Amino acid sequence: MIKQILCFALVLSLTFLGFSYKTEAYSAASYCLYDPLLKKVIASKDKDRRLSMASTTKIMTALITCEICDLSDIVEVTDKMIAVEGSSIGLQVGDKISYKDLLYGLMLESGNDAALCIAVSISGSQEDFSILMNQKAKLIGMKNSNFVTPNGLDDENHYSTAYDMALLSSYAMNNKIFSNIVSTKTYKAIYNFGEKERTYYNHNRLLSFLDGADGIKTGFTKKSGRCLVSSCKRNGVRLIAVTLNDGNDWQDHKNLYEYGFKQYQPVVLPKIVKYISVTGSSNKEIRAESKQKNIYFYDGLYSNIKTKVHLPRFLYSPIKKGEKIGFVEYYFENSVIETADILACEDANVIKTENKEFILNEIIKIFTM
Repeated sequence: MIKQILCFALVLSLTFLGFSYKTEAYSAASYCLYDPLLKKVIASKDKDRRLSMASTTKIMTALITCEICDLSDIVEVTDKMIAVEGSSIGLQVGDKISYKDLLYGLMLESGNDAALCIAVSISGSQEDFSILMNQKAKLIGMKNSNFVTPNGLDDENHYSTAYDMALLSSYAMNNKIFSNIVSTKTYKAIYNFGEKERTYYNHNRLLSFLDGADGIKTGFTKKSGRCLVSSCKRNGVRLIAVTLNDGNDWQDHKNLYEYGFKQYQPVVLPKIVKYISVTGSSNKEIRAESKQKNIYFYDGLYSNIKTKVHLPRFLYSPIKKGEKIGFVEYYFENSVIETADILACEDANVIKTENKEFILNEIIKIFTM
């Protein structure tokens, strides 16, 4: 009895000390929680371990399609485009469907036929399409990945890592078309110029029960187990979570995000104050300040934020109080994390004089200071 009481007290004390969330996705063979803006790994386990990633492969297929295709173009389905097993959106030979509707079927219903249809229509075969996939992977910086299929069906030479998939997903979410698709819960597709309709339903359950979830893709094969790549945004901070071979992926992603977002704290970015010369005004210079900006930022890295001020060397009157005269960029390493306008704090009225030499002399003084 005493032992039970002591155990309960220990659990209670850890809870009050802030350890109420798991920092490990215990069910995953590999995982990575990633901040794409800071390019920082927040939490991980065997993040560089090469594993099968199942249908999360379709993130790459969708990204390439978004970047190189006119999504209104119509594809006519051939038998070569649907000779594939597994999940399907029910394409039939002779169907005419747009790339846009193929993409929604690919990412919401995880259609293997949609993936093959895209690959063959773009490159002629999935083998040639995989060349595009691997070229894109190299460009993104995915160093431990190799793509063989557009849909993620098992192949010993088809693999990635939790970290590489986080890089891919971070890149893809910057594409507005892609991000709109993966955040959509239901979509009505139109085939054959209106003769055929089908409603697609997103298999990503996180969109319905996790605050801030806005993508990305599920996956499963017997070899790979359950795979999940997700995106979540809170307080202006986006995190990407990847779990590979994880039988408890929904809960593990929730745990990862609860842990991850607790590492961010509200901070006030430093205000920029400058005095700028004005020509053609009785005010020789005016005070200017940046707008105050508050952000959430990874705890402990605030001191590494740098600023770059963009202001003209001098101003021409008239200037009105509150007028935007420049801006400041806030940097973390090489990434812009926020911007703020710089505003005039006072008026600078025009001198009422017809002496053009006076104004010219004022400009000369500024450049010779």
